[in-house]
Amino acid sequence: MLNPRQLLAIAALIVFAAAPAHAQERRPPESAAQVKLSFAPVVGQVRPAVVNIYATRTERRRSAFLDDPFFRQFFGDGRGLPRERVQRSLGSGAIVGEDGLVVTNNHVIEGMTEVRVALSDKREFEAKILLKDPRTDLAVLRIGDGSERFPTLRFADSDALQVGDLVLAVGNPFGVGQTVTSGIVSAVARTQVGVGDFQSFIQTDAAINPGNSGGALVDLDGRLVGINTAIFSQSGGSVGIGFAIPANMVQVVLSSARSGAKAVTRPWFGASLQAVTPEIAESLGLRHPSGALVANVAPNSPAAKAGIIAGDLVTAVDGRDVDDVEGFTYRFATRPLGGQAAVTLSRDGKARTVQVALSPAPEIPARDVRAVRGYSPFSGATVANLSPALAEELSLVGPSAGVVVMETEDGSPAQQLGFQKGDVVREINDSKVASTADLARTAGQNPRYWKVTIERGGRTFTSVFGG
Repeated sequence: MLNPRQLLAIAALIVFAAAPAHAQERRPPESAAQVKLSFAPVVGQVRPAVVNIYATRTERRRSAFLDDPFFRQFFGDGRGLPRERVQRSLGSGAIVGEDGLVVTNNHVIEGMTEVRVALSDKREFEAKILLKDPRTDLAVLRIGDGSERFPTLRFADSDALQVGDLVLAVGNPFGVGQTVTSGIVSAVARTQVGVGDFQSFIQTDAAINPGNSGGALVDLDGRLVGINTAIFSQSGGSVGIGFAIPANMVQVVLSSARSGAKAVTRPWFGASLQAVTPEIAESLGLRHPSGALVANVAPNSPAAKAGIIAGDLVTAVDGRDVDDVEGFTYRFATRPLGGQAAVTLSRDGKARTVQVALSPAPEIPARDVRAVRGYSPFSGATVANLSPALAEELSLVGPSAGVVVMETEDGSPAQQLGFQKGDVVREINDSKVASTADLARTAGQNPRYWKVTIERGGRTFTSVFGG
């Protein structure tokens, strides 16, 4: 006959077995036997879909000796001197499509001319870069010819993650080979990481080291919850603070790659937001700083058409709370194009919900990209007409019209005078600059001096050159 303690144990096992799946997902170990349980089944399921990535770039270079007549008499024309330099990058990736689609970090393959992907079964493939998205630090590759079916990772809803959930990080740290580490979700929606434009990272204490970039962060069901992308470390090694791009953002980039797009198109809100400081919170009667305050609204934008005005406090998107500006940006950017998003806001202390159309920013006016030449402070700069679409692409806050600097050539007057990508040219010699044609016409006048007014990071600067 069973004693009372044995009966209690059997009853507990029956209750545990009969509990619904969602009740079992988050439960601390209840006995020494449970502590001894292994992650091996999950690892065995995940490993075939996590890959190692090797990227290289070969640069041709000329020895500085060859430019000096003194050294040229010893080295001649330089034959025998090394003229090529090979740069290498090491990272990880996750197969997310049976047809060979691989997701990794953009910084792993940025600027590289050859990318190879090694599977856990030791096979290697040359990869084709389908799409790069620097704004999220994600890239999508393709391996194989489309005839082979590859093992893949299923996506989880990263918004459902909770602090304390167990996760596994799989990657190729330091190039030692595929490695698995375990930990918990230390925080969600981290916004002060400084990687990419969409700051809503998953933080974990699972060991992540150089080479893990682009690897998979998975839950205990073997589903992809994030792409490992950065660590906080003063030594270069793991100190238990790693960050991953949420799977819901990864799916946005993957969807664009599947459609054949060369860039990711996201919904345009059409309003500038600012952080809620303790002082602003007190003036609004809030118990603590939270939400995103609307600073201004672009005419005819989705926000304007939904009735949003400056001074509104955005508190949620589709029922999910918004804690700060970065939180709103992430929530809105992960909504699919088409349809509407329910944006909850507070106005005069009263809550209301409006429907905002999920449409892309318009490319009006056309960019009309021009390279500026001749004698002017802008010589060596490439400029374009600014539109809402280009402002979104360049992550500009505020301006959505005018002429923007796209890039400056190394050593050019424009670079030496301090012009930067994203500078919006407002006036030249007290004349407004509305288009690239205006700038080109003014730049060709060759005046005695140049008085230039630009907008950078929400601030206006005026400089005088020549004289």
